[in-house]
Amino acid sequence: MLLLVNVIILFLPLGGIAILRLYESELIRATESELCAQGALVCAAYRDEMAKVIAGPCAVTSRTDGWQDHGRPVKSQWIDLGDPQAPFHPVIPRLDMASHSVRPPAPPAERSPLPADPCSMAAAERIKPLLMAAGKVTLAGIRVTDHQGIVVGSTREELGLSILAREEVSRALNGEIVSIMRERILDQPTPPLESVSRRGRVRVFVALPVLFNDRVIGAVVLSRTALDVLKGLYLNRSYLLWGGLVLIGAVVLVSVLTALTISRPVSALILQAEQVTQGEQKASMPLARPGTFEIDRLSKALVAMSLKLEQRAEYIQTFASSVSHEFKTPLTSMRGAVELLKDHLDEMSQEDRGRFLQMLEQDTARLDRMVKRLLELARADVLKPGKHYANAREALETLVERFTAAGLRVRARIDKGVDKVCMPGEVFDAIVSNLLDNVRQHGGEEVRAELTAAAAGSDGKEYLELAISDTGPGISPADAERVFKPFFTTAREQGGTGLGLSIVKSLVDAHGGDISIEAGNSGAIFHIRIPTSCQ
Repeated sequence: MLLLVNVIILFLPLGGIAILRLYESELIRATESELCAQGALVCAAYRDEMAKVIAGPCAVTSRTDGWQDHGRPVKSQWIDLGDPQAPFHPVIPRLDMASHSVRPPAPPAERSPLPADPCSMAAAERIKPLLMAAGKVTLAGIRVTDHQGIVVGSTREELGLSILAREEVSRALNGEIVSIMRERILDQPTPPLESVSRRGRVRVFVALPVLFNDRVIGAVVLSRTALDVLKGLYLNRSYLLWGGLVLIGAVVLVSVLTALTISRPVSALILQAEQVTQGEQKASMPLARPGTFEIDRLSKALVAMSLKLEQRAEYIQTFASSVSHEFKTPLTSMRGAVELLKDHLDEMSQEDRGRFLQMLEQDTARLDRMVKRLLELARADVLKPGKHYANAREALETLVERFTAAGLRVRARIDKGVDKVCMPGEVFDAIVSNLLDNVRQHGGEEVRAELTAAAAGSDGKEYLELAISDTGPGISPADAERVFKPFFTTAREQGGTGLGLSIVKSLVDAHGGDISIEAGNSGAIFHIRIPTSCQ
């Protein structure tokens, strides 16, 4: 949206400049078109009068065709313009401020060493009323020349003078229709916008040849100052006013769309963040109409953060309650033993004193064990895995020897493809140790454990798959769902804290693996999957 708005803002001035430039060219072409139309009529009238004059007062008795003594031949590239059989000879306006240069002002007329053609002067005199009437209405300067470039008819001065040196005249006398632009020098103060006089600094000149039987018998030269942009805008001010109102409406519309697309979703996002702060449940739903891709991502990230905070808050609440309960039992026992020793120490037998001291020692050991487990769980929860590798085969063989020496009957089957896993050696040791300790605590003295390890692949990744099974009493489906939760244990009498499997799950999850348990009435099987490569 910001890119779109900025592009629109960028193109507004560029578009305005381009439009004004095109408008200026259109004003010049409009002037050119008017002059061409006027010139065509003057050419037709002048040619008709020339026919009458040559056939009458200027008739040449020595020749049958009096036109041969007048004019000059049309150059070959313009000969089609004089074809009387052609139904149309359209003159298309072509002047453009971008592609045509503005020439200097026209050079002044000069005295000609040759006299003007008398027949041309007679014909021009006959159309003089037409020229003057047209000049008054159109305000254009009109000059009629003979085939020598001498002015024989004009709405201004210069009668009898030669303008052959002017580019447009010399080219027209060769049979070409010429349109050029010349610079206009203002010799008077700039007229007001309301004046009929034009304020432009560009004057359009159009020169048309007067043709008959492939000969140029003269030229009609017209000139008019083109409307300047400012006056053109003034003359069209009512349309521009309405156009400006439309543009203002478009700007307002773009602003409203921007507000609806960006501001409204941002406001909704702020409200959603406030709801997260207040702990409202409806903050866990992303915005229904985010408007933009970025707002949608931010809303979903906020929802994910809200859910994570809710889970963390619930976890902390449950954890605090469980820690309080687990600490309360040994502390209560210790307080009772201390009070009894304090009140009845002298009356107690040596055997009772030893029993109470043993109770204190056991409760102290239990608290110490629980504190250590809590620290391990805290470290597991905040553990950030790195690119560390452990030799899985060596670690498993060492663990089997250690637990066998400690009295646990454990057998291992390690496939040849087992090599390394993506985690530090001490973390891998802690995972397997906790699981074998769990077997020893829950299985009793006669329990046997079996450990299998194999390499496997899934979803384009390589894993180490571990399975640790035992011959113990098994676990019910209900307990299997809670076995990885903190402080849940069925071996509290044997010293279990209910934190070992929670620590294992946190460590496995932190390294991109997963762990599960199979429930059953006879024995339990833990399945662990750990990535073998760090990405």
